[in-house]
Amino acid sequence: MSIPESTGAPAAVASGQHHAGLRVIAIYEIVKTVCLVLVAMAAFHLDRQQNFEQLVHWLEHLSLADSNSLRWKLVGLLQDFGPSRFVAVGVVALGYAVLFGIEGVGLWRGKYWAEWFTVIATGSLIPLELYETLHRFGWLKLATLVGNVAIVVYLVRVALQTRAARHASKPHTS
Repeated sequence: MSIPESTGAPAAVASGQHHAGLRVIAIYEIVKTVCLVLVAMAAFHLDRQQNFEQLVHWLEHLSLADSNSLRWKLVGLLQDFGPSRFVAVGVVALGYAVLFGIEGVGLWRGKYWAEWFTVIATGSLIPLELYETLHRFGWLKLATLVGNVAIVVYLVRVALQTRAARHASKPHTS
């Protein structure tokens, strides 16, 4: 039995690599989803005055070495924020959780639309991340910015290759 010359082996290897890359990004999106759901749950819990006051009281009496200024800034921020605004934080966190969840599930299932959906959603936040990184530098902000740019570039390349492969595999009718 002879093997046909056009086995598509390089395409299969590239497809497998893309599949693994999409899985890694999908896991990242799902982790963000879970974190945002937890933030939303905490925010909805803090919208009650009693729970909010307990958190502020706990922070005021927490003794952490070398973190007093940070702790008091956090207490002041929470007091300025007030418990009523936590509902808005929870709703926004849930909205982003839904967005990231859709991206993650779509990428995990290898859906072509999910590649472009993630490119658009992630790419739309890059200007804000760039602004934040330049005006209030932090290593975590820089890492997030670099990571999201890498995700967008990778997904655009994968999506364009997928489109080219799909176009090439269509039967030509003349």
